[in-house]
Amino acid sequence: MTQALSTSPTPSRRRWLQGAALVLAASAAAAGAQSWPTKPVTLVVPFPPGGTTDVLARALGTSLAKNLGQPVIVENRPGAGATIGAEAVAKSKADGYTLLVGAVHHTIATSVYKKLPYDFQKDFAPITTVAVVPNVLVVNASTPAKSVAELVTLLKAQPDKATYGSNGNGTAQHLIGTQFQNQTGVALTHIPYKGSGPLATDLLGGQITMSFDTITPVLQHIRGQKLRALAVTTSTRSPALPDVPTLDEAGLKGFNIGTWFGVLAPVATPKDIVARLNTEMVKVIQSPEFVKRMEEIGAQPVGNKAEDMARQIKSETDKFAELVKVGKVTVD
Repeated sequence: MTQALSTSPTPSRRRWLQGAALVLAASAAAAGAQSWPTKPVTLVVPFPPGGTTDVLARALGTSLAKNLGQPVIVENRPGAGATIGAEAVAKSKADGYTLLVGAVHHTIATSVYKKLPYDFQKDFAPITTVAVVPNVLVVNASTPAKSVAELVTLLKAQPDKATYGSNGNGTAQHLIGTQFQNQTGVALTHIPYKGSGPLATDLLGGQITMSFDTITPVLQHIRGQKLRALAVTTSTRSPALPDVPTLDEAGLKGFNIGTWFGVLAPVATPKDIVARLNTEMVKVIQSPEFVKRMEEIGAQPVGNKAEDMARQIKSETDKFAELVKVGKVTVD
């Protein structure tokens, strides 16, 4: 009788094949990262043109394109407190060609929206924090109030008319306004916008009473004396507005909320590509040209490691969850 020959590999042969497969997979991944990018990279900005997120993205993209050797396109996808753009990136192909210019707003949205089509901590791979920008309490220059104390007195005298604008429901400006009301006892009607551009237009036109926007989109109007800055919302004064006190100095003790901006990729993006993006972006952020540009718009450049940004997101998500709970802020 003829004995059938076994075609199954021996244990040692099986281990060798598995090892070879791992080496080939690693080599393929490395080769893919080295060849990336072979086409334009898109930075999705979840706000309209003209706001801080848009300005930062375009400043970053211009120099990043030179480093990568490929065009970097800024695509504005505003709406729903920056969550529409975030959803688009979370569901995009994880190949390093579609990135989100995220912000502190996304760590707040996690708590204020009852349902989100993504998980900001699980569905994104942080790359780096680009910059931190203080928020500033501004009013139209025609407003009689010259200080926070005078503004509070004015607002309490006309509770049915007082309004404040924000970049949308669930954004930092929305939560800052809520915290301001909690600490001063004033009543304000919240008016959400899709971004800083239309918000600034209505503030300049007198359609709203005040806003807590980031410094960048209102700095030129403050310097042009069309808007009046009464206080910054961070714990320290801004170098761009050194004569403007903090809300803490103005009597709202412990008030400290600012806005950071950073870049994230879909979570399944190859780690080598994320590492390459971090390296190239940090080069741009630390360059003298970028630092100078940030100074001009009142921003403070960061350029940290991906893991540092991940820890920041976790910490702020927890912090804002508590603030949202205390302030009873919700968005359907």
